[in-house]
Amino acid sequence: MAQQEHVYLLKRGVIYWNQWRQEHPEALIDLSKATLSGSDLTSINLSKADLTMTNFSAATLKMANFKEANLTMANLSATDLRMANLHAANLHAANLREADLREAVLSAANLKVADLSWADIRGAILDGAIFDMTILDRTKKRGGLWGLFS
Repeated sequence: MAQQEHVYLLKRGVIYWNQWRQEHPEALIDLSKATLSGSDLTSINLSKADLTMTNFSAATLKMANFKEANLTMANLSATDLRMANLHAANLHAANLREADLREAVLSAANLKVADLSWADIRGAILDGAIFDMTILDRTKKRGGLWGLFS
């Protein structure tokens, strides 16, 4: 369950949160099961955070840093994740339906059993991403090797 202190700090705004994170790099961030749907969290630093089952639906997460974050079973449906850093993030069974992931970094991300139906991943960096039973129904993607997933 999310630590209430972390939820409180986050609700003070992205600038405040990012400054706090910079001053407390050792802090273990727990926002698991938090409801952050519809929030504007552009450029937020949530690297290495526990975001298990967090609801981000319809949130603006452009240029957010989710590097090595645990987003297992998180709801990221209809989110704006353009240019977000999801390098080595655990997105196992995450809901990314209709998410905008254009130019996002998903290298080494775990996308096992994730739902990317209707998502836009054009221009995303996918080197080493794990796609095992990932749902890619009507996902907007560039050509090339992606033809194998159609």
